[in-house]
Amino acid sequence: MGGHDYDLLVIGSGPAGEKGAAQAAYFGKKVALIEREEVLGGASVNTGTLPSKTLRESALYLSGFRQRGLHGLDLAPARAATVDEFLFREERVIAEERQRIADNLNQHRIVHIWGDARFVDAHTLAVRRPGWPETHVSAEYILIATGSAPFRPPMYPFDHGHVYDSDEIVRVDFIPKTMAVVGGGVIGCEYACLFAALGVKVMLIESRPTLLSFLDGEMSLLLAERMRALGVDLRLGETVEQVTLLARGVALGLKSGGRYEADIVLVAAGREANTSTLDLAKAGLTSGKRGALEVDAHYATQVPHIYAAGDCIGFPALAATSMEQARLAVVNMFHLDYKEQLSPILPYGIYTIPETSMCGETEESLQAKGKPYVVGNARFKDNARGKIIGEDFGKLKLLFSLDEMKLLGVHVLGEGATELVHIGMAAMHQNAGAALFIRMCFNYPTLSETYKYATYDALGNRARARGEVPPKGEAPPSAV
Repeated sequence: MGGHDYDLLVIGSGPAGEKGAAQAAYFGKKVALIEREEVLGGASVNTGTLPSKTLRESALYLSGFRQRGLHGLDLAPARAATVDEFLFREERVIAEERQRIADNLNQHRIVHIWGDARFVDAHTLAVRRPGWPETHVSAEYILIATGSAPFRPPMYPFDHGHVYDSDEIVRVDFIPKTMAVVGGGVIGCEYACLFAALGVKVMLIESRPTLLSFLDGEMSLLLAERMRALGVDLRLGETVEQVTLLARGVALGLKSGGRYEADIVLVAAGREANTSTLDLAKAGLTSGKRGALEVDAHYATQVPHIYAAGDCIGFPALAATSMEQARLAVVNMFHLDYKEQLSPILPYGIYTIPETSMCGETEESLQAKGKPYVVGNARFKDNARGKIIGEDFGKLKLLFSLDEMKLLGVHVLGEGATELVHIGMAAMHQNAGAALFIRMCFNYPTLSETYKYATYDALGNRARARGEVPPKGEAPPSAV
């Protein structure tokens, strides 16, 4: 350790911090983890990923949403949920995940230091905790995994009881009748759907002309269609010009001249890295836009022994990618013979209602590259499992290279989308394609079967594009 207290100091206990610390400890390194909050898990566990997804499940359960399409019945929403019912499961899940992280740190013999960290020099951190004297700790390597916090545009009065950011909304103290969501990114779309499922009248205001523009264009349009059917009033290409506080709510003045009054407003305007309190300059570091740290392909900063991973380095800022970034940072800093690079194929899971997920290329990206491709679709309503669960609108869309029929992109919308995407992602990692899905035997009845029928559809589309009659066994799903 060269006279240092530890081999590695990790700042932050979110997905990147926990997994980075555990990776180093697994390989026998002496590790300490510093966390400034009174609980472990970072935003992912306490205010972000886990609570928002748990609230989504609670909303689906309490509203009876999943049962509305069964047996030909069009069920009205269940009785209005109380806020205690809404938050009950969330609190249980958060408590259990905090304990899991604590157990993981203890199992790996990672020293846990409570307090707010700042750099003293490039190898040393000062840790402050209310009521305790400041302490200094040093390490050969440092991993910054401080995560992010919601960006708060100054025009919104967040001290008002009816204006929330995305961290605060998980502690909402009443179920509103009306709601405005400002920002149509992943967080804004997820919460708009969640509250709409509870019967809340929701308007979503997004300055861009399309919803989640990183999605395949067709899937973005389908998601917008389903959100409107859920009751979300989508105002795309719209911005908020004025905010007026009311006796019981908030009024938003829109650029188009409209006015919308809501019981609560959720401002989902993106996030900014938690780096402002670290005294980065004392370590020779600087931050970029919204506090983000710049790293190289090995997740090293401009100071070679200081690494960074997770939300504090910016896009894609997903829990899954954050974990892998931190693991790779540790492998690189200690020159471990383990894994060499982050997966080139990353899944994106959006927990809207319905879910949507993707990996790989979109039609737009393939067109921009001038790469010939063919599309195969399979609808959930044509699938036996889809019929059983009343999934009338979901679909799987596969993109293959035109000549080799190699799988290039996977796009799913509907129940279980964030699980189904992994089948295609595994195939892409193996450079597989149509032949794999035609050969595979899928359980029946399952939504996974849609991979076979989307592939049949793609083979038929390719044959028709070439002016050929599809060979036997390569017909659309309705004929197979």
